[in-house]
Amino acid sequence: MTSLLATPPVTRAPTRSRRLPTAVGFWLLASIVVAFLAGSSAPTPLYAIYQAEWGFSPITVTLVFGVYALAVLVALLTVGSLSDHVGRRPVLIAAIAVQAATMLVFAAADGVPELMVARILQGLSTGAAAGAIGAGMLDLNQAKGAITNAVGPMVGTATGALGSGLLVQYLPAPAHLVYLVLFGIFVLQGVGVLLMRESSSPRPGALASLRLQFALPPVARRPLLLAVPALVAAWALAGFYGSLGPSVVRLVAGSNSFVLGGLALFTLAASGGVLVLLLRAASPRTLMFVGTAGLFVGVGITLLAITATSEALFFVGTVVAGAGFGAGFQGAIRTVIPLARPHERAGVLSVIYLVSYLAMGLPAVIAGFLVVHAGGVLTTAREYGIAVMALAALALLGLTLARPARRPHLAA
Repeated sequence: MTSLLATPPVTRAPTRSRRLPTAVGFWLLASIVVAFLAGSSAPTPLYAIYQAEWGFSPITVTLVFGVYALAVLVALLTVGSLSDHVGRRPVLIAAIAVQAATMLVFAAADGVPELMVARILQGLSTGAAAGAIGAGMLDLNQAKGAITNAVGPMVGTATGALGSGLLVQYLPAPAHLVYLVLFGIFVLQGVGVLLMRESSSPRPGALASLRLQFALPPVARRPLLLAVPALVAAWALAGFYGSLGPSVVRLVAGSNSFVLGGLALFTLAASGGVLVLLLRAASPRTLMFVGTAGLFVGVGITLLAITATSEALFFVGTVVAGAGFGAGFQGAIRTVIPLARPHERAGVLSVIYLVSYLAMGLPAVIAGFLVVHAGGVLTTAREYGIAVMALAALALLGLTLARPARRPHLAA
């Protein structure tokens, strides 16, 4: 950067040539969504440490998790479509700056209030960036962007959960190191965004876009409505794994390993990402069928594993459910996004993430209350799993009754 500033600006052409190539910009955006979601899942293996040091209950764990989802929702509803008006780069630069600062708040936290503040800041920056990143990738490469929008969050979630677990288990300063590593990554990515080309032309209406609204064009409403039960089932399951999952797997396995706690969420997210890649040529309808069936069967297997206290069976069920999670989420994105015009993409993606994060946060908080007041972790896990299976069955029924002939735009 120093050499760039020292170069005499004799013409405009050299400045343009120093912008990142389109392909590099695309993968930079993909790396940002991975890093943001890695940051969101990094605290999962650390909850046991926080509980031991600060003495709080499972309700607090789910509240810390849920306040993140609530903050994401607020950002999605207010600035989720802002990048459609001011451009992708300004929104991303601001979001990355907040995200980097949040890592320092996490690293310095010495109690629940600081943890709550960090999660709120993290949720606001993630919600602000979600639409801009996803729409930016679609601007640069629509085919790869649709796949990466589905795979990126899962890769990030998996990487953050397992990477954090490994750092906590085997390296010093377990409550600090993972956040300092992420801070360095966000700084580098911020520099990269400064060097990117803008992929979206400014449009009027930036201030109006900040009003609470659902930016969903009429043509996309029915397809999204059909996808909602699958989205809710998938992200409610992800919310449980991200908050109380480590407690469940440690009870089933009879181990206090931090790696094991992160491995459950890693397995769920990674298997979802793998299936998306394997079925990237499948139709959206096929993906939705595979996703909802996978959720139903996989959660059923994990419930059997909890009853039999079988660690191996638990992870088998998690792999199947994770595959369903990935296929369902990818099917929803590929069903709805092609119906949006370029200037509507960030807003439509924000609505999809809105449904997803609401489903991820609210049921997890309810589960925390049930753990304390209605029978403990394993009983709550069984009840939660039955609810997810019911949603998956509802989604399957809706897909079966819907007539493909009435959805001609999905092939576009």
